[in-house]
Amino acid sequence: MLKQRVITALVLLAVLLPTLFYEQPEPFFALTLMFIAAGGWEWTRMNGVGGAAAWASGLACAAACLAIWAWGGLARSLTPVWVLVGGLWVLLGAWVLARGVAAWSTHGRLLRVVLGLLALCVTWVAMAQARLQGINFLLSVLALVWMADISAYFAGRAVGGKICKRKLAASISPGKSWEGVWGGMLGVVLLAFFWRYGDAAAGRVGVSIYTLLAGRGLSFMVLACVFLCAMSVVGDLVESLVKRSAGVKDSSGLLPGHGGVLDRVDALLPTLPIAMMLVSV
Repeated sequence: MLKQRVITALVLLAVLLPTLFYEQPEPFFALTLMFIAAGGWEWTRMNGVGGAAAWASGLACAAACLAIWAWGGLARSLTPVWVLVGGLWVLLGAWVLARGVAAWSTHGRLLRVVLGLLALCVTWVAMAQARLQGINFLLSVLALVWMADISAYFAGRAVGGKICKRKLAASISPGKSWEGVWGGMLGVVLLAFFWRYGDAAAGRVGVSIYTLLAGRGLSFMVLACVFLCAMSVVGDLVESLVKRSAGVKDSSGLLPGHGGVLDRVDALLPTLPIAMMLVSV
């Protein structure tokens, strides 16, 4: 399993990094559209729609992103969209998690499918606009999610269950602890300070999310990073809830050793739009 994970990760990096660091953003946009189509296919299948309809849903999701790109939407100010999406993620995310796994399948299948495809489409637009802000900006948002995940893992392994006996979401993801969440938040805040002062030392102004947030004060930067970390956990838990409702361990087997595309981007679904909201408002 570890060998598979490493090989898959190396292949993904070999494909993604050249397009990410390419001078023009179009290759990166085109490549990530393929991942969006795959994520749409996975989401549709997990919500009880298989076969050609699932493939059509994934392609329709990518086609909607492509239409926004062709229309010039990536270059437009989408602040009202980010505020709306951010608010919906906070409210609906909390509502869905509070109701639990059993309640998910009681919602209409079409509603569940459409909401997931819309979330994927909006996330791609947010990622594309973040790339247009600059490679360093996009990387700073991605690094926040990675740091939250890594710090949560090690904090959970080290002290999980020793401070707070109650699990974070026992019926959704039994392995997650409150200590892991707190460790993730601490890791994200430390990363923010290092990255922000690295920008300052290198003479880079306003090129990472941390520098932009710190422009409103360090306390605002800390609170915003804690909020983004919390929302990355919400994204992870929502996908875990849907998988548990569908009775599957992974969203698919497209990425050997890693599961599916949604398993790798679930935390980004709320985080990228909300990051754009925080720097746009």
